[in-house]
Amino acid sequence: MIKAIESAVSSVFREFREFAIKGNMIDMAVGIIIGAAFTGVVNSLVKDIIMPPISFLLAKINFSNLFVVLMHGADDKWTYPSIEAASQAGAVVMNLGSFLNNLISFLITAWAVFILVKFINKLKKAPTPPSATTKKCPFCIMDIPKEATKCPQCTADLK
Repeated sequence: MIKAIESAVSSVFREFREFAIKGNMIDMAVGIIIGAAFTGVVNSLVKDIIMPPISFLLAKINFSNLFVVLMHGADDKWTYPSIEAASQAGAVVMNLGSFLNNLISFLITAWAVFILVKFINKLKKAPTPPSATTKKCPFCIMDIPKEATKCPQCTADLK
């Protein structure tokens, strides 16, 4: 009984090891690690490089502090200088600026991944097409083996 349990456990661990060592699993892990590192770069690009000029062009609106008060707080105010002030007062707010920043980050990330995939696909060599194994009979236009000397359909000599 114990031997059977040990064998089953050993079999499960062996299968897991084969699964974990497969190339796709390692590629996926590397992709996740690179993606996590790339997230910081994209967030900085959006927050520090892209959003300031957009804010400048749109009358110096600070998107990170763009919000709408849905329900006033305990102080009965409907306007607050910042999201933090609204939250401290207990107001319910819709944080549009944060959503806009995240949407722009997503679009930049998606674009960067698209460009990266296009670049990688260009680096891959196109597979060579397999050589033809058939030819057309000049008399009946049927596909026949390349090595055939007589057409099996119309019985014409193909020499």
